[in-house]
Order: sequence, then structure tokens, then C-alpha cells
Amino acid sequence: MQRNYLARPASFANARSPLRDRNFMIWESQEAARNDVQAERPPFPTTPSATMRTGATGLTMIDLRSDTLADLPAQTQRFAYDRQAVRPGIVHLSVGNFHRAHQAWYLDRLLAKPGNESWGICGVGLMDDANERLKKDIFPAQDNLYTLTRYAADGSSTHQVIGSMVEYLFAPGDPEAVLARMADPATRIVSLTITEGGYNHDPATGTYRLHAPMTQAELAEPARPRSAFGYIVEALRRRRDSGTPPFTVMSCDNLRDNGVISRSAVISHAMALDADLADWIEQNVTFPTSMVDRITPVVHKEDAERVNAECGVHDRLPVISEDFAQWVIEDRFCNGRPPLESVGAQVVADVHPYELAKVRMLNASHSMLAYPGQLAGLETVKDAIDHPLIHRLVFDFMTHDVLPILHAPDGMNLETYRDQIIARFSNPKVGDRLSRITGDGRSKLPTFLLPTLATVAERGGDIRRMAFVVACFLRYCGGRDDLGRDFEPFEPHLTDDRRALTGDPVKALTTLPMFGDMGLTPSSVIVEMTAIYAHAIAAQGTLTVLEEVLRVASHVM
Repeated sequence: MQRNYLARPASFANARSPLRDRNFMIWESQEAARNDVQAERPPFPTTPSATMRTGATGLTMIDLRSDTLADLPAQTQRFAYDRQAVRPGIVHLSVGNFHRAHQAWYLDRLLAKPGNESWGICGVGLMDDANERLKKDIFPAQDNLYTLTRYAADGSSTHQVIGSMVEYLFAPGDPEAVLARMADPATRIVSLTITEGGYNHDPATGTYRLHAPMTQAELAEPARPRSAFGYIVEALRRRRDSGTPPFTVMSCDNLRDNGVISRSAVISHAMALDADLADWIEQNVTFPTSMVDRITPVVHKEDAERVNAECGVHDRLPVISEDFAQWVIEDRFCNGRPPLESVGAQVVADVHPYELAKVRMLNASHSMLAYPGQLAGLETVKDAIDHPLIHRLVFDFMTHDVLPILHAPDGMNLETYRDQIIARFSNPKVGDRLSRITGDGRSKLPTFLLPTLATVAERGGDIRRMAFVVACFLRYCGGRDDLGRDFEPFEPHLTDDRRALTGDPVKALTTLPMFGDMGLTPSSVIVEMTAIYAHAIAAQGTLTVLEEVLRVASHVM
């Protein structure tokens, strides 16, 4: 007999959902990677020009170069350190917007402290595409400088020039120059922001894909690498052969256990070439895990024009971010490290508690607001969190579903973190689009949301809020919002046949691999409740159903 979960509280002590938290990877979606590529497209002409120019707003702006820094307007902060004395000690593979807003910003702050001149960045463009070739031209023309505009939750802004990247190399044009820089004894860290897809692992098994065409080409010609791991292994081989100490490999991608994943990729690649080299790497190279967090939206042409006008600077590759930043790094470095804790990073023995808090609270809350928000016809994260019903859904989810089962990392107050997350979502100037957040739910939900759903169900708690959002995800896969507007769901890991199953909630939850670890049957309370909500959303609309969910949902786990 089907129960009416819209009408009455219930005990769910008998729910079956033995989900094992074995999902090691956290990624934003392929849409996020696609947006990052869009963000790299320079919004202005790419040819060098005069020092002074009139922008689209009619204001006069100053071209960004080393020789114009002294002339920049007062509202744009400039670094005070002697950039000529800075030497690259870090080679960073793939210089996207996030790296420039996050790691390079931390290093810029560190270089302002005397004695850290050996920790500059050499940025490397890995991909041979139009966007990377444009960066190859733009960065040198601007002396590898760029502006970062940070928007606080109250809407106030801070503009600054970032100088920590002192060299930029385009790998496809000169792979030997990149290898020489990586093999240089001065290089002590090689860091990565190559997106989830860059790790060349099989999504089903997590193993490194040795048979991928690019990997096969690299194994045939190791001295002509094309991927991050091809470069890393060849550079480490050269260092071993010359007696140079190895460098640390530090992933800064949004992947859980990114150090473990990087280590597996490097050693697997090396083992396919030279077992002795793989053993040397295993014994000598460290792969610290890190957790990174800073919302860095796409910079469209109109965004670039706005921030350039605010800065009074003509920058062809400006970056925008929120003011909040977090970087938690495992203290495992084989060849020294910069004192990043002196500029706000957290260097700890175990990153996992911080990762778990971010995944279960921030990432899951993104999904909690994005699916009902998009179905209701809203456009941005701020639109969604500003809606009273969705705001309460997110707050209640973190307060009553997550916090009772989550252990706080040392020195972290989870209630304060919850409030901070909601304030970040409400930022009026950092406008993430819901269509980016909802994309690739097949990959996100098993890591972000389903483990909490399983645990609450196993403990007999009220799963209404989470079951409602799972129902919203199934409805999202149908590609139509409550206003009758069609959209194309971005689900690259769901085939058309599997996506079609989402129209039948019972079949979806009992047959789709993303729910496979939950051990669900048609009579499972999770399946029954999700099916009722999915049908109710189709008949009544998302917000009407949400209002009733919030009315009857328990506030006790």
C-alpha cells in the first residue's frame, strides 16, 4: 500500500539503503569545465595596443603591463614585492580561472612576505586549442599580470593585480621548455588544475586508462608528452637520472582524495614505461591531498567590461570571484613547501574531515537549491536562495539532516559554516547559473547527497527533504520546467535509454547505476516517497509540493 508522504510524518526505521561511501571523486560538472573554457575566451581584441584606451563604457583605461603599474588608478591594488626577484618554484599545469583566483592569489599574498621569492609560479598551457593559444599571446603581452576582482557577500568589491605567475609556457608549442622547467632543481612543486576529465581514469573502476589514445602515444614517445601525467613522469625520470631530488605533485582540482588519484595516475603511467622508475616515484615522490573552495564564475564579455571599468584597467583576461576562499592541504611535501599557513591556508595532517564537510554541506546544498530552482523557472543561485521556500529547504537540510550525522573538523563550527554557505549563495555579484549546478547529477548526487540520504534512512530519520530533491532531479532529466519551457539536461554520463528511465521513478531508483549501492526495491521507503513527490511535482508544480514538504517534514533526525 502506498503511503502519503505529503500528509503525515512517519518513522523510517525499516528503510533499506546500505550505501557505501566509496565515491572518492568530487567534481563540478563537465558543464563547469565547459564554462571554464568559455571564461578563457578573451572578451577584448587580442592585439597589443596603446597604454591608454577608451573602453565600451566611455571611460579611459590603462593597459595592464609591468611598466604601467605605477599609473593604475588608486582603486586597484598593486603588489609591493619586487617581482624581478621572484623565481618560479612551482610549475602549474593548466592555468584556468579557478587557479588564478585561488592558488595564485594565495601565492601573491605569500610573495608579499620577505623570504619567499623562490615560490613564484610558472604557468603551463597544456591544450592545443584556440583558447590556450590566445592565452599564449595575451599573458606575455601583459607580462603575465592580470586583475582579480573579489566580491564580498555584501556586494562590496576589491580589485587587485596578481603578480605571482612570473612565467607562462605553451606546452604544445615547446614541450622541451616545459620539461626543462619541470626538471630544473628550482622547481619543487608541480601543481594541477586539469578538471576531472584530465585524470584519465575509468569512471566505473577509478583505474588509469592506459589504453586511451593520448596515453598510448605518450608511452610510445615519452619525450613528447601531451598530458599532465606524461609531463610529470618524463620530468621525474630526468630528475632521477640526473640525481636531482623529486618534486611534490599537488592536485588542486575539486576531487575528493585528489592526492590519491594523482598518485595512482602517475605511478600507473610510469609503470607502463619503466618499473624501476615507478618504484623510485613510489618511494620518493609525495602527493598531498588538498581541498579547495572559492566560487569563480564565468567571465562573459559584459562582466569583463564592467570590472575593467571599475578597475580603470584594460585587462584582456580578468578574473572574478567571491571574497571567501579556503585551501586545506595535507602536509606531505618531499622537497620543501611554501609557508602557506601564514597567508590563511590550512596545512593539516588529514584533509578528509574538511572535504566531507564541504561535500555534505556546500556541494549537497548546491544540488538542494538548484534542482527545484531550475524547475521553478529561476535562473541563478542567488535567485534560488532568495526564494523563501528554497532558502528554508537548504537551511533545514543542513541543520536537521546533515549536522546531526557530521563530525566537525578541528576548529570548525558547522553552524557557522552553514550560515556562511547561505551568505555565499546570496552574493549579489557572483551569479552562478543553476543550469551549471544541475548538470551531471548522475555523477554529483551519489557523492554529494545520497550518502546522507542513506544514513538518515538507516537511522530512521525523516528523509522527505532529500527525497523531494531526488524527485526534482528525475523531473529535471525530463527537460521541462514548471513554466512549460523546454531545456536540455546536461547528463553526459546517462545514455538516452537510461535518461528515459527517469520518467518512471520506481524503475529509475531500482535500476540506474547511480542508485545501485543503495540496495533499493520497489517497496523501499525511499523509492515510494520519491515516486510520490515526482508525480506530485508533475501535477502540482515544484514550489507547491515543496511548501507541503516543508510543512510536514520533521525537524528531528
